[in-house]
Amino acid sequence: MAAPVIELNNLRVKLGRREILLGISCRLGVSGSGKAIGLLGPNGAGKSTLIQTLLGFHKPMAGSARVLGFDCHHNQRAVRERIGYMPESDSFIASMTAVSFLRLMAELSGLPRETALEKAHETLFHVGLGEARYRTIGTYSLGMKQMAKLAQAIVHGPELVILDEPTNGLDPAARQRMLKLVREMKEQHGMNVVLCSHLLRDVEEVCDEVVIMKDGNVVHHADLEAERRSNKRFVELEVSGDDANLINALQDTGADGVSEGGGRWRIVLPANFDVAGLWKLLAAENLNVRKLTHRRDTLEEIFLKAVGHIQRTPGEAAAAAEEVGVNGRL
Repeated sequence: MAAPVIELNNLRVKLGRREILLGISCRLGVSGSGKAIGLLGPNGAGKSTLIQTLLGFHKPMAGSARVLGFDCHHNQRAVRERIGYMPESDSFIASMTAVSFLRLMAELSGLPRETALEKAHETLFHVGLGEARYRTIGTYSLGMKQMAKLAQAIVHGPELVILDEPTNGLDPAARQRMLKLVREMKEQHGMNVVLCSHLLRDVEEVCDEVVIMKDGNVVHHADLEAERRSNKRFVELEVSGDDANLINALQDTGADGVSEGGGRWRIVLPANFDVAGLWKLLAAENLNVRKLTHRRDTLEEIFLKAVGHIQRTPGEAAAAAEEVGVNGRL
């Protein structure tokens, strides 16, 4: 059976006098190649330390971290040959042309000189920089620099690509191009991807599973599609008529409802109670429905509950998310 993409076993990492990672254990990407893993968490959660440990820059004080079956500390060369890394900050030699820079990065990754040059041209065309490949990187726009960072991460054909905030600063069209390339990497080329981003919408669009960190610990890890299926169902409702007894009627069915006044309700339906049953209940209460919106838990709400910003019923969680101004970025 193939090794997990990433396997952490009681991983503890200390920087200076401060312990950053506090005994993390999890197995990510266990179902084969071509998987995208979302790495989420508030600032200071330990995401960057975890990434740098996977790259071999930090020695664990206890436990272990393995990538594609190789120990990140004892088999650093084998790990780095198989990883591509797109850092959040720009790490270019501004006076070099893009094709020269990519050839250098490909050679550093172990490719022969002629092969490295061929791959540099090919990869720059792949990310949409073919016509600008002889320009110096210092003259590139922000969006072009992001694409160049992606290109240097994949030029040597790695098995795992770690992307740190890949859509930072991109306009909507450029963001869609970046996410399209990420999907192609996993679906067409079989690459595994770790996507670290504060833009939860990006993670929701391309990732198959998600791990959420807080204060040096993993507080949530789940198959994203299974998480969506298992979440309770939310209903936003507006009715006219006397709804004073609606809360009791809902509780009799196992539903959880919160009245916002003026006939507005937020309701979470139990697994054995569907929207058709809710319509019958409302008719029995002689209530006229002005609006009924049915939706599932979003990744924002999963994130907020996982890091402890929301510790309420699911219906209240949705209201709380609006109160703190969740607009897809945390």
